[in-house]
Amino acid sequence: MSKQEKQTIPVTAEKSGSKSSTLLHPLTEIERAFERLLAKDWLSLRKASLPSLDALFELNGNRLPKMDVLNRDSEIFVRAEIPGVEKKDINISVTDNLLTIKGQSRSEKKEEQGDYHWQEISSASFARSVMLPGAVDTAKSTAVLKDGILEVTLPKLEGSRRKNIAIK
Repeated sequence: MSKQEKQTIPVTAEKSGSKSSTLLHPLTEIERAFERLLAKDWLSLRKASLPSLDALFELNGNRLPKMDVLNRDSEIFVRAEIPGVEKKDINISVTDNLLTIKGQSRSEKKEEQGDYHWQEISSASFARSVMLPGAVDTAKSTAVLKDGILEVTLPKLEGSRRKNIAIK
């Protein structure tokens, strides 16, 4: 795929309480990451350098993509950095007012020279959810992946659009 080529990704809507959704409550995910952190022997409260929240999730091969959420008049625009992830490995869904972006990246490197053999396989997954500031029309939503940047445009429903009120 050329770096200049754009790829579209479907945005799906899920009903709340759907059993197909494996999304954990954000606080539950933070609690699990904190428990993984405390299980590590290297953590010492005497040391001043504690890992960031992103580092907590990376302990288990997960990472949090950096995201921007822009609340515009007629739409919500979300931009996420997900380098090295292909379109087929990304899932975008909206449940009520919760946008979830999930994905997985895999790589395999192999080198052979005579008796020397080296192979490295890595895999990383991520999931990031954000509360949307209003109700959106998922049927008209679009997502584009280009150069490791995912852009999701979610048109607002009429009742969620910003309206100016004149002062009399």
